[in-house]
Amino acid sequence: MQSLFIATIVFDVKLIEGKVMMKTLNYFRSQQLVRGIGVAVTAVMILAGCTSVPPPIEQMAVSRAALSNANGTGANEFAPIQFKIAVEKMTAAEKAMNEKDYPLARQLAEEAQVDAQLAGLTARSVKAQKAAEAVQEDSRVLRKEIDRKTK
Repeated sequence: MQSLFIATIVFDVKLIEGKVMMKTLNYFRSQQLVRGIGVAVTAVMILAGCTSVPPPIEQMAVSRAALSNANGTGANEFAPIQFKIAVEKMTAAEKAMNEKDYPLARQLAEEAQVDAQLAGLTARSVKAQKAAEAVQEDSRVLRKEIDRKTK
């Protein structure tokens, strides 16, 4: 009966200094060791799963502020494609937040921030270019008027 619970397996016989030594492995103990390792690995995996990524609340706020700034610079009018892309990414980031997919939400919020900044800078550039063209046109008109009066 006892041999059922503690079965021994002889697996190696060595001759050391003229003496025969038998190494045995306790089957029951090896099974306990394997189970213990399995439990430890499972516990580590569960703990790793519990330490999930925190929600990117700060990044979401920064991205919203970037969208607001871009909108304030006229990005909706002067850089509509970049601004629309930024808004769509921010919407997707908010959806990912609601679904608790925080890594995706962070990534999309960061992309929305960069796209919003691009849209804002593009809008400022277009405005500056239009202002420069207006100044050049005004300068051309003034030169024409001066030339007309001097003749």
